[in-house]
Amino acid sequence: MNKKGQLIVVSGPSGVGKGTVLKEYLASRDQIAYSVSATTRSPRPGEEHGVHYFFLSREEFEQTVQSGGMLEYASYNNNYYGTPKKPVEEQRAKGNDVVLEIEVQGALQVKKACPDALLIFIAPPSFEELASRLTGRQTEDSKTVENRLNIARKELLCAKEYDYIIVNDTVELAVQRLAQVISANRYSIKNMKEFLDEVNKHA
Repeated sequence: MNKKGQLIVVSGPSGVGKGTVLKEYLASRDQIAYSVSATTRSPRPGEEHGVHYFFLSREEFEQTVQSGGMLEYASYNNNYYGTPKKPVEEQRAKGNDVVLEIEVQGALQVKKACPDALLIFIAPPSFEELASRLTGRQTEDSKTVENRLNIARKELLCAKEYDYIIVNDTVELAVQRLAQVISANRYSIKNMKEFLDEVNKHA
């Protein structure tokens, strides 16, 4: 059996509810770690440094990239986002799954760098519903919301590059679908290669 933890990449448009789905999924499971991303954007109300994100200056972020300390990084809505490499590698080596909640640009970087990564795209039931959710949370002005919707249109076109698409019509159903996909992927050929090699060695 492959003892190395899975690398699970989850993306989706802003406002689709991917954070809520992941929170519910992670709440009842052991041996899975949530990778805290780094960003240059300002904290939103209630967000804490080191818990929701590592909030870095542009200079700090760029220095980390130059030193090879990011697994992936991307520019989104005029800010940098990235995944610190070391914590991810340490958790996987312990046999723990690691979940990355990252933007599409970063996810496609991970796909190239880590062929064994599982890419999951969280989609809204419709584009109209996504627009309603973004407007309804009332945390940003109309110009920012429209910018996020323009980005979402481009992101949805990239969904075909992922391994699975999960529609978040209700959180409960989306969590169930996410659990099924992650469980099945553990026994995929790419994750059972080590086991097969060991069996064939003694055949």
